Amino acid sequence: MHEGSAASSLYARAEHAARTIRSRTALDPQIAVVLGSGLGGFADEFDESVRIPYADIPGFAASTVAGHAGSLVIGKVGSVPVVAMQGRVHSYEGYSLEEVTFPIRTFKLLGIGTLLLTNAAGGINVQLSEGTLMIISDHLNLIGVNPLRGPNDERFGPRFPDMTEVYSRVLQETVVEEASALGIEVRRGIYAALSGPSYETPAEIHMLRSFGADAIGMSTVPEAIVARHMGMNVLGISCITNMAAGISDGPINHEEVMEIGNRVRSTFTQLLRRVIGRLK
Repeated sequence: MHEGSAASSLYARAEHAARTIRSRTALDPQIAVVLGSGLGGFADEFDESVRIPYADIPGFAASTVAGHAGSLVIGKVGSVPVVAMQGRVHSYEGYSLEEVTFPIRTFKLLGIGTLLLTNAAGGINVQLSEGTLMIISDHLNLIGVNPLRGPNDERFGPRFPDMTEVYSRVLQETVVEEASALGIEVRRGIYAALSGPSYETPAEIHMLRSFGADAIGMSTVPEAIVARHMGMNVLGISCITNMAAGISDGPINHEEVMEIGNRVRSTFTQLLRRVIGRLK
């Protein structure tokens, strides 16, 4: 049984959004990709693509951050139909985690079973240099709230979902194999999510290192939790765009994040194309 009108309303709103998206394309994607800061260009290479501004999809919030275009792109990567978010919204923009994760709810009701999450992240582990691609093996939710807080609708998933394996080990191995075939070095690590929007202090980074975090960012984890709540297979890849405070001597700025994202876009795109080709 689902609890309360708020949860019922969420399900109905996600159904409405899914119907709106279906009305705009004949494709039936089984894979969704969320493209982080500086990585949105991947969706520009889709074949037979249809672009839908978030403003045209009921319930989708508008991104206010540079590097997040705010469009849903549906098309083909090779022969595989895919839906991609060119940019996401974050809680630091003033959105609730329900709003942040609403597109993931919608994807599930579109029939999508696999979610690929990407982001730009700060490196905490000194072995992760700028431009490194890190496969997320696990996460630390340090945002301060859980996206499943509130009434639970069992049509989405259980009240207390298991989080033993948030990020599919099978999908992780697929990335490792395809990266090896391309000669791309990838690493695995634990991603810590904080609320932002201020970057972390050196003392906070020291604390996070002691917690076992390898990289840090302000996204991805709420989406991953909601996806697993609904039984979706999740893959997470971070592009290390800067070294975190106290690891590097210089100041951190968003322009630097965008620059590194653009620099590795070609490598990142090649890898994503091959991974998606394996998922068909």
